[in-house]
Amino acid sequence: MPNIVPITDPADPRLAAYVQVRERDLAGRGDGFIAEGEVVLRVLLGGGARVRAASLLVAARRLARLAPLIETLDDATPVYAASQAVMDQVVGFPIHRGILAHGPRPPDPGAAALLAGLAPRAVVLALFGVSNHDNIGGIFRNAAAFGAGAVLLDAGCCDPLYRKAIRVSVGATLTVPFARLAVGEDAIGALEAAGFAALALSPTGAEPLAGLARPDRAALLLGAEGPGLPPPVLARARTVGIAMAAGWDSLNVAAASAIALHELTRPT
Repeated sequence: MPNIVPITDPADPRLAAYVQVRERDLAGRGDGFIAEGEVVLRVLLGGGARVRAASLLVAARRLARLAPLIETLDDATPVYAASQAVMDQVVGFPIHRGILAHGPRPPDPGAAALLAGLAPRAVVLALFGVSNHDNIGGIFRNAAAFGAGAVLLDAGCCDPLYRKAIRVSVGATLTVPFARLAVGEDAIGALEAAGFAALALSPTGAEPLAGLARPDRAALLLGAEGPGLPPPVLARARTVGIAMAAGWDSLNVAAASAIALHELTRPT
């Protein structure tokens, strides 16, 4: 049975994880994350997430609508219910969605272990320097939609468990496995050791992505908008491109990931 805990005092110490959410977004949460909104909560509590909710903070007016979801929780997971005014004071801004969850960050499995555990035929993404949370969220959403097995992130990528990235991904960052490469770790080497062919998406790609004979284990490499993939990465990968109209050579990286994943995961 759910453990509904009424909250009337915005200074209640049990709400420490939810205090000044935006400031904590900037400062970082260490080993925790905050998820926001009903759509994301449904993913978090729906059984497919790799993370768990340690608690919920919900505007009391939302409880009836969320009852079917909340009833899946055991009594060890408190659901703090507050008025909208109290909730706004706690988080530090008017939170119209009225739904937050806090949970522990899962341990990073490391690239080698993550890749080794995937199916013999799989597609993964490897991201380099993607530091925009909207793009990270969009890429993870596409990864989930097209069945990518995992995402690797280099040290220059932003956090997929940042609140905005989770929200933009509609919860996909909670379900798609990912690992972060250490500074200086050889991404191409890790992919090759696991049997993945590295396909670097670039405006100057030597081969068109459409109709490409896909290897059983394929890694799609994506770089940040503007600088793109680092030259040493491009030099060691098979470069591919998306055909576009004359005079236009690039797309938003999240949009490009959707097109590329569609090509790489279509039935043969």
